[in-house]
Amino acid sequence: MATKSGRTISHIKERSIKQLLIRWEFLLVLIFLGVNIMNANLSPYYLNIDSLFTNINGFMVKGIIALPMAYILLLGDIDLSVGGNVCLSATVLGIVYNATGSIWLGILACLATGTLCGALNGLVMTKFTELAPMIVTLATNIIFRGLSERILGDGSTGGMQKVDWFGKIFYGRVGGIVPYPFIIFAVLALVFGLVMHKTVFGRQMFAIGENKRAAAYAGIKVEKIRFLVFALTGFICGFAAIIYCANLGSVKSNVADGFELEAISMCVLGGISTAGGKGTMVGAVIAIFIIGLLRYGLNLINLSGQTIRIVLGILLILVVLFPTIREAIQNRKKAVK
Repeated sequence: MATKSGRTISHIKERSIKQLLIRWEFLLVLIFLGVNIMNANLSPYYLNIDSLFTNINGFMVKGIIALPMAYILLLGDIDLSVGGNVCLSATVLGIVYNATGSIWLGILACLATGTLCGALNGLVMTKFTELAPMIVTLATNIIFRGLSERILGDGSTGGMQKVDWFGKIFYGRVGGIVPYPFIIFAVLALVFGLVMHKTVFGRQMFAIGENKRAAAYAGIKVEKIRFLVFALTGFICGFAAIIYCANLGSVKSNVADGFELEAISMCVLGGISTAGGKGTMVGAVIAIFIIGLLRYGLNLINLSGQTIRIVLGILLILVVLFPTIREAIQNRKKAVK
């Protein structure tokens, strides 16, 4: 736009190579490449396409849960109940299927259960705003798992593998190569990313995460958006439970144990700030694959599950510390000048 003085003002921000190189996503891409190079050198079987997609399939359920978790963290909230929600939703799917003989009724009941559990979280936190989301969702996680244990006891519910098409939700492949869950995840990631970065709803989530009170003064319906995001998270948990059941064909009360921590770890590694108002869906998606593929590569060399968790924990700490270290170095340089 031209001014009277003859100068031009552009509304488009200039992006330099230096700005690109210091972006969090660029660091994640480097880590992603490093993980793949390391894994390829650790095992000659790592780059086998069939095995690679099979193992990617294994962490797609967690990846799907991480997508709405990114929204939750963006708002400055947290949801520790997603694992229990998946467990209870899967339990309801199995129970309804065995009681009615209809897998479709089981699926509908599963989605309804997940959505209701998420809506319960949202209702409690929007009506009692003084309560900490961590405490509320930790409590509901215990409740959801307790209900599943009450229903199943020490046993399980299953038989879903008898429905041929249901198992194909997890095991089916496009062209005999690309698994359905991978395609489902890709579509959901695209939709969640577009909503987060290209819509009014997404901008409102960023504003709420930055400052809830200021967002409310700006006319944003803060509590309504929080409720919708928690309900959406519950719905996605129900959806993830369907894919989980398609994989195993049966359900026990320990289903999805620890999924909440993995989903949060994926988002935090992806640059989603736990304080709210900061992050990108691209970063979260890259982080999902970093954690999933790193676990796959370490499994190929027969590292124990405990050792793998230690490695992932160290990686998370180092990467999260990186911005703090970088900022400290920059502040020291400014002080010297």
